[in-house]
Amino acid sequence: MIRARGFSLVEVLLATALLATGIALAFATFANAAKATERAEEMAQRNERLRAVQAFVRRQVENALPLPYEFTESTGQATVFECDGQVLRLVANMPGYLSRGGPQLQTFELVRGEGGLRLEFTHQLLTPDGPLDAEREPEVLLDGIAEAVFEVRTLDNDGKPGDWSDDWRTNDQFPRLVRLSMRMRDARAQWPELVAAPRLAQAPLPSYVGVPIQDEQ
Repeated sequence: MIRARGFSLVEVLLATALLATGIALAFATFANAAKATERAEEMAQRNERLRAVQAFVRRQVENALPLPYEFTESTGQATVFECDGQVLRLVANMPGYLSRGGPQLQTFELVRGEGGLRLEFTHQLLTPDGPLDAEREPEVLLDGIAEAVFEVRTLDNDGKPGDWSDDWRTNDQFPRLVRLSMRMRDARAQWPELVAAPRLAQAPLPSYVGVPIQDEQ
């Protein structure tokens, strides 16, 4: 008579250990795959955000309007465009889905915070009496910026392209080109250098530019 032989305790423990190891390896593989997918999705969303912000800034700069929003009291000089490296300010229409109609004074500002620089955007409706107060707090377009600067470029006295400068002093005119250079803290997030040309940079400004706004009596 043949007697059936069962598994010993050592064999059962060994099989259980091997099974547990296999399950752990499979779980780790799935977990790593899920994390990799999540990181890829986050980076795709981040890059899409970068492209959307760049397209928005480019559009507003290219469509800048020669409308004065400020006058120097002593000289009556109008201000239609400002750039000082950290702040870019201009007047343009907003996309209809973002705000009510009419020209808006728009401010792009690089603000330093705990996580580095962030790009904030504010818009104010421009009226004959000047810009109204902003309807909402500044919106953060981008954060996690390591370094960035707004620069402008125009023609020199010989009609040749001049150097890039982060200090635009001819506020009653548009520069020929506007550049936003940026490096993100996350090296995987790539910001292609933005260079935009205001379409009305060569057009003569309206005759009322340079004439201070008079208060109604």
